[in-house]
Amino acid sequence: MTSPGFLFCRDPLRTGRPDAAFAREAAAARRAGAQVVTIDHDALLAGDAETAVSRVPRDSGPYWYRGWMIPSERYVDLEQALVARGCPPLTDAAGYRKAHELPGWYETFRDLTPRSTWQPPHAGDVPAGPGPWSALARSLGQGPGIVKDFVKSRKHEWHDACFVPDLGDTARLTAVVDRFLALQGEFLAGGVVLRAFEPFVSDGEVRVWWVDGEPVLVTAHPDTPGRVPEPALGPVRDAVRELGCRWVTTDMALREDGVWRVVEVGDGQVSGLPADDDGGILFTALLAVRPGQQPQSASSAGAVIGSTVRRSGPSQVS
Repeated sequence: MTSPGFLFCRDPLRTGRPDAAFAREAAAARRAGAQVVTIDHDALLAGDAETAVSRVPRDSGPYWYRGWMIPSERYVDLEQALVARGCPPLTDAAGYRKAHELPGWYETFRDLTPRSTWQPPHAGDVPAGPGPWSALARSLGQGPGIVKDFVKSRKHEWHDACFVPDLGDTARLTAVVDRFLALQGEFLAGGVVLRAFEPFVSDGEVRVWWVDGEPVLVTAHPDTPGRVPEPALGPVRDAVRELGCRWVTTDMALREDGVWRVVEVGDGQVSGLPADDDGGILFTALLAVRPGQQPQSASSAGAVIGSTVRRSGPSQVS
Protein backbone atom coordinates (compact mmCIF):
# COMPACT_ATOMS: atom_id res chain seq x y z
CA MET A 1 0.00 0.00 0.00
CA THR A 2 1.36 3.41 -0.98
CA SER A 3 2.52 5.61 1.89
CA PRO A 4 1.07 9.11 2.05
CA GLY A 5 2.87 11.97 0.37
CA PHE A 6 2.80 15.69 1.24
CA LEU A 7 1.61 18.59 -0.89
CA PHE A 8 3.41 21.81 0.03
CA CYS A 9 2.71 25.27 -1.34
CA ARG A 10 5.26 26.15 -4.00
CA ASP A 11 7.55 29.15 -3.92
CA PRO A 12 5.96 31.82 -6.17
CA LEU A 13 9.38 32.85 -7.53
CA ARG A 14 11.09 29.43 -7.64
CA THR A 15 8.22 27.27 -8.73
CA GLY A 16 9.99 23.95 -8.35
CA ARG A 17 10.62 24.49 -4.65
CA PRO A 18 8.37 24.64 -1.59
CA ASP A 19 7.47 28.08 -0.29
CA ALA A 20 10.28 29.39 1.90
CA ALA A 21 7.93 29.44 4.90
CA PHE A 22 7.61 25.62 4.65
CA ALA A 23 11.05 24.69 3.29
CA ARG A 24 12.31 23.24 6.59
CA GLU A 25 9.16 21.19 6.98
CA ALA A 26 9.41 19.87 3.43
CA ALA A 27 13.00 18.79 4.10
CA ALA A 28 11.89 17.05 7.31
CA ALA A 29 9.10 15.26 5.44
CA ARG A 30 11.63 13.97 2.90
CA ARG A 31 13.91 12.78 5.69
CA ALA A 32 10.96 10.89 7.16
CA GLY A 33 10.63 9.06 3.84
CA ALA A 34 7.72 10.97 2.30
CA GLN A 35 7.24 12.03 -1.30
CA VAL A 36 7.03 15.84 -1.43
CA VAL A 37 5.21 17.61 -4.26
CA THR A 38 4.42 21.31 -4.64
CA ILE A 39 1.10 22.88 -5.63
CA ASP A 40 0.26 26.41 -6.75
CA HIS A 41 -1.66 28.03 -3.90
CA ASP A 42 -2.25 31.23 -5.89
CA ALA A 43 -3.82 29.32 -8.79
CA LEU A 44 -6.03 27.40 -6.36
CA LEU A 45 -7.32 30.59 -4.75
CA ALA A 46 -7.92 32.03 -8.23
CA GLY A 47 -10.21 29.09 -9.01
CA ASP A 48 -7.85 27.13 -11.25
CA ALA A 49 -7.43 23.92 -9.27
CA GLU A 50 -6.31 21.92 -12.31
CA THR A 51 -3.30 24.17 -12.80
CA ALA A 52 -2.68 24.22 -9.05
CA VAL A 53 -2.13 20.44 -8.94
CA SER A 54 -0.50 20.01 -12.34
CA ARG A 55 2.83 18.96 -10.78
CA VAL A 56 1.23 16.13 -8.80
CA PRO A 57 2.09 12.83 -10.56
CA ARG A 58 -1.02 10.93 -11.58
CA ASP A 59 -1.94 7.89 -9.49
CA SER A 60 0.93 8.62 -7.09
CA GLY A 61 -1.05 7.79 -3.97
CA PRO A 62 -2.90 9.68 -1.22
CA TYR A 63 -1.62 13.01 0.09
CA TRP A 64 -1.70 15.27 3.08
CA TYR A 65 -1.71 19.00 2.33
CA ARG A 66 0.67 21.25 4.25
CA GLY A 67 0.67 24.98 3.59
CA TRP A 68 -1.24 28.23 3.74
CA MET A 69 -4.90 28.33 4.71
CA ILE A 70 -7.41 27.53 1.98
CA PRO A 71 -11.01 28.78 2.04
CA SER A 72 -13.33 25.81 2.45
CA GLU A 73 -14.92 26.37 -0.96
CA ARG A 74 -11.53 26.24 -2.66
CA TYR A 75 -10.62 23.09 -0.72
CA VAL A 76 -13.56 21.42 -2.45
CA ASP A 77 -11.91 22.31 -5.76
CA LEU A 78 -8.58 20.94 -4.53
CA GLU A 79 -10.14 17.64 -3.51
CA GLN A 80 -11.90 17.24 -6.86
CA ALA A 81 -8.74 18.03 -8.83
CA LEU A 82 -6.67 15.56 -6.81
CA VAL A 83 -9.26 12.80 -7.07
CA ALA A 84 -9.34 13.32 -10.84
CA ARG A 85 -5.58 12.64 -10.89
CA GLY A 86 -5.96 9.51 -8.77
CA CYS A 87 -4.40 11.19 -5.74
CA PRO A 88 -7.11 11.65 -3.11
CA PRO A 89 -6.42 13.90 -0.13
CA LEU A 90 -6.38 12.12 3.23
CA THR A 91 -8.44 15.00 4.63
CA ASP A 92 -11.51 15.40 2.44
CA ALA A 93 -13.36 18.67 1.96
CA ALA A 94 -16.06 17.86 4.52
CA GLY A 95 -13.45 17.00 7.15
CA TYR A 96 -11.46 20.13 6.37
CA ARG A 97 -14.46 22.40 6.85
CA LYS A 98 -15.51 20.61 10.04
CA ALA A 99 -12.15 21.19 11.74
CA HIS A 100 -11.30 24.53 10.12
CA GLU A 101 -14.52 26.46 10.82
CA LEU A 102 -16.03 26.97 14.27
CA PRO A 103 -19.61 25.91 13.36
CA GLY A 104 -18.20 22.53 12.29
CA TRP A 105 -16.54 21.66 15.59
CA TYR A 106 -18.40 23.73 18.19
CA GLU A 107 -21.16 21.29 19.16
CA THR A 108 -18.65 18.50 19.72
CA PHE A 109 -16.55 20.73 22.01
CA ARG A 110 -19.43 22.69 23.56
CA ASP A 111 -18.61 21.72 27.15
CA LEU A 112 -14.88 22.38 26.69
CA THR A 113 -14.91 25.78 24.99
CA PRO A 114 -16.38 29.27 25.61
CA ARG A 115 -20.07 29.66 24.75
CA SER A 116 -20.51 30.86 21.19
CA THR A 117 -23.11 31.95 18.69
CA TRP A 118 -22.80 33.04 15.08
CA GLN A 119 -24.43 34.72 12.14
CA PRO A 120 -24.48 32.30 9.18
CA PRO A 121 -23.19 33.59 5.85
CA HIS A 122 -25.78 35.22 3.60
CA ALA A 123 -26.15 35.70 -0.09
CA GLY A 124 -25.21 39.34 -0.49
CA ASP A 125 -23.81 41.75 2.05
CA VAL A 126 -23.17 41.06 5.73
CA PRO A 127 -25.98 42.62 7.80
CA ALA A 128 -25.31 46.22 8.86
CA GLY A 129 -26.45 48.17 11.90
CA PRO A 130 -27.02 47.24 15.54
CA GLY A 131 -30.06 44.99 15.15
CA PRO A 132 -28.45 41.72 14.01
CA TRP A 133 -25.59 41.85 16.48
CA SER A 134 -27.58 42.68 19.59
CA ALA A 135 -30.00 39.87 18.74
CA LEU A 136 -27.08 37.51 18.16
CA ALA A 137 -25.51 38.43 21.51
CA ARG A 138 -28.72 37.92 23.47
CA SER A 139 -28.22 34.17 23.84
CA LEU A 140 -24.85 34.79 25.52
CA GLY A 141 -26.26 37.24 28.05
CA GLN A 142 -24.41 40.21 29.43
CA GLY A 143 -20.72 40.30 30.21
CA PRO A 144 -17.60 40.52 28.07
CA GLY A 145 -17.27 38.82 24.71
CA ILE A 146 -15.07 38.27 21.66
CA VAL A 147 -15.79 38.98 17.99
CA LYS A 148 -14.31 36.76 15.27
CA ASP A 149 -15.28 34.97 12.07
CA PHE A 150 -15.54 31.23 11.47
CA VAL A 151 -11.73 30.89 11.44
CA LYS A 152 -9.89 33.94 12.77
CA SER A 153 -10.13 36.80 15.23
CA ARG A 154 -8.30 40.10 15.11
CA LYS A 155 -6.89 39.86 18.62
CA HIS A 156 -3.97 42.09 17.74
CA GLU A 157 -6.56 44.88 17.36
CA TRP A 158 -7.98 43.81 20.70
CA HIS A 159 -9.88 46.90 21.78
CA ASP A 160 -11.00 48.04 18.32
CA ALA A 161 -11.98 44.85 16.53
CA CYS A 162 -12.07 41.94 18.99
CA PHE A 163 -13.00 42.53 22.64
CA VAL A 164 -16.40 43.80 23.79
CA PRO A 165 -16.45 44.73 27.52
CA ASP A 166 -20.20 44.11 27.75
CA LEU A 167 -22.19 42.29 25.06
CA GLY A 168 -25.28 44.09 26.36
CA ASP A 169 -23.80 47.43 25.26
CA THR A 170 -25.31 47.54 21.78
CA ALA A 171 -23.42 50.62 20.64
CA ARG A 172 -20.02 49.22 21.64
CA LEU A 173 -20.81 45.77 20.24
CA THR A 174 -21.84 47.26 16.92
CA ALA A 175 -18.71 49.42 16.74
CA VAL A 176 -16.42 46.44 17.36
CA VAL A 177 -18.23 44.22 14.83
CA ASP A 178 -18.21 46.98 12.22
CA ARG A 179 -14.49 47.54 12.71
CA PHE A 180 -13.82 43.81 12.55
CA LEU A 181 -15.75 43.51 9.29
CA ALA A 182 -13.97 46.52 7.80
CA LEU A 183 -10.54 45.06 8.61
CA GLN A 184 -11.39 41.55 7.44
CA GLY A 185 -12.88 42.81 4.19
CA GLU A 186 -12.77 40.18 1.46
CA PHE A 187 -10.94 37.79 3.81
CA LEU A 188 -13.97 37.32 6.07
CA ALA A 189 -14.34 33.56 6.58
CA GLY A 190 -17.97 32.49 6.82
CA GLY A 191 -19.93 34.75 9.15
CA VAL A 192 -19.56 36.70 12.38
CA VAL A 193 -19.02 34.74 15.61
CA LEU A 194 -19.59 36.07 19.13
CA ARG A 195 -17.96 34.19 22.01
CA ALA A 196 -18.27 34.64 25.75
CA PHE A 197 -14.99 35.93 27.19
CA GLU A 198 -13.17 33.71 29.68
CA PRO A 199 -10.11 34.97 31.62
CA PHE A 200 -6.99 32.89 30.97
CA VAL A 201 -3.64 33.00 32.71
CA SER A 202 -0.80 34.80 30.97
CA ASP A 203 1.37 32.54 28.79
CA GLY A 204 -0.85 29.55 29.51
CA GLU A 205 -1.73 28.61 25.92
CA VAL A 206 -0.56 25.53 24.06
CA ARG A 207 -1.22 23.75 20.76
CA VAL A 208 -1.90 19.99 20.69
CA TRP A 209 -1.54 18.02 17.43
CA TRP A 210 -3.79 14.97 16.94
CA VAL A 211 -3.53 12.22 14.30
CA ASP A 212 -6.38 9.71 14.04
CA GLY A 213 -7.64 10.56 17.51
CA GLU A 214 -4.31 10.41 19.35
CA PRO A 215 -2.14 13.34 20.50
CA VAL A 216 1.27 13.03 18.86
CA LEU A 217 2.83 16.41 19.68
CA VAL A 218 2.38 19.34 22.07
CA THR A 219 3.96 22.62 20.99
CA ALA A 220 4.05 26.22 22.03
CA HIS A 221 1.25 28.33 20.62
CA PRO A 222 2.52 30.84 18.02
CA ASP A 223 1.49 33.70 20.33
CA THR A 224 3.58 32.34 23.23
CA PRO A 225 6.77 30.90 21.71
CA GLY A 226 9.04 28.98 24.04
CA ARG A 227 6.32 28.14 26.56
CA VAL A 228 4.83 24.65 26.53
CA PRO A 229 2.35 24.01 29.36
CA GLU A 230 1.10 20.51 30.14
CA PRO A 231 -2.66 20.48 29.48
CA ALA A 232 -5.16 17.92 30.68
CA LEU A 233 -6.00 15.98 27.50
CA GLY A 234 -8.45 13.25 28.53
CA PRO A 235 -11.79 14.99 27.82
CA VAL A 236 -10.32 16.68 24.75
CA ARG A 237 -9.20 13.33 23.36
CA ASP A 238 -12.79 12.07 23.60
CA ALA A 239 -14.06 15.14 21.73
CA VAL A 240 -11.39 14.86 19.02
CA ARG A 241 -12.35 11.24 18.43
CA GLU A 242 -16.03 12.14 18.29
CA LEU A 243 -15.27 14.88 15.75
CA GLY A 244 -13.84 12.18 13.49
CA CYS A 245 -11.26 14.30 11.64
CA ARG A 246 -7.90 12.72 10.93
CA TRP A 247 -5.34 15.48 11.53
CA VAL A 248 -6.42 18.33 13.78
CA THR A 249 -5.06 20.78 16.32
CA THR A 250 -6.59 22.04 19.54
CA ASP A 251 -5.41 25.34 20.98
CA MET A 252 -5.85 25.11 24.73
CA ALA A 253 -5.56 27.73 27.45
CA LEU A 254 -5.52 27.55 31.24
CA ARG A 255 -8.40 29.52 32.72
CA GLU A 256 -7.74 31.53 35.85
CA ASP A 257 -9.72 29.03 37.93
CA GLY A 258 -7.29 26.24 36.89
CA VAL A 259 -9.49 24.59 34.25
CA TRP A 260 -8.04 23.80 30.79
CA ARG A 261 -10.25 25.04 27.94
CA VAL A 262 -10.23 24.57 24.18
CA VAL A 263 -9.93 27.99 22.57
CA GLU A 264 -9.84 26.86 18.96
CA VAL A 265 -9.88 23.70 16.88
CA GLY A 266 -8.08 23.69 13.54
CA ASP A 267 -7.24 21.50 10.59
CA GLY A 268 -3.67 20.32 11.16
CA GLN A 269 -2.74 20.84 7.52
CA VAL A 270 -2.94 24.61 7.89
CA SER A 271 -2.00 25.06 11.57
CA GLY A 272 1.33 26.72 12.34
CA LEU A 273 4.28 25.04 14.03
CA PRO A 274 6.73 26.99 16.20
CA ALA A 275 9.64 28.43 14.23
CA ASP A 276 12.09 25.99 15.85
CA ASP A 277 10.07 22.84 15.05
CA ASP A 278 10.50 21.35 11.57
CA GLY A 279 7.57 18.95 11.93
CA GLY A 280 9.65 15.78 11.92
CA ILE A 281 7.65 14.13 14.72
CA LEU A 282 4.39 14.98 12.99
CA PHE A 283 5.45 13.72 9.58
CA THR A 284 6.58 10.40 11.03
CA ALA A 285 3.14 9.95 12.65
CA LEU A 286 1.32 11.02 9.49
CA LEU A 287 3.25 8.59 7.32
CA ALA A 288 2.00 5.71 9.46
CA VAL A 289 -1.70 6.27 8.64
CA ARG A 290 -3.60 4.45 5.93
CA PRO A 291 -6.46 5.53 3.66
CA GLY A 292 -9.82 4.65 5.15
CA GLN A 293 -8.49 4.52 8.70
CA GLN A 294 -10.61 6.46 11.16
CA PRO A 295 -9.95 8.02 14.57
CA GLN A 296 -10.62 5.65 17.45
CA SER A 297 -13.98 6.04 19.10
CA ALA A 298 -14.13 7.76 22.47
CA SER A 299 -15.02 4.45 24.12
CA SER A 300 -12.14 2.45 22.61
CA ALA A 301 -9.03 1.64 24.59
CA GLY A 302 -6.14 4.00 24.04
CA ALA A 303 -2.59 4.50 25.25
CA VAL A 304 -1.96 6.57 28.33
CA ILE A 305 -1.64 10.12 27.07
CA GLY A 306 1.25 11.14 29.25
CA SER A 307 3.41 8.26 28.03
CA THR A 308 2.83 8.72 24.30
CA VAL A 309 2.61 12.40 23.47
CA ARG A 310 5.80 14.17 22.42
CA ARG A 311 6.59 17.70 23.50
CA SER A 312 8.34 20.41 21.53
CA GLY A 313 10.11 22.97 23.74
CA PRO A 314 10.63 23.43 27.48
CA SER A 315 7.89 23.04 30.05
CA GLN A 316 6.98 26.38 31.62
CA VAL A 317 3.56 25.91 33.21
CA SER A 318 2.52 22.94 35.31
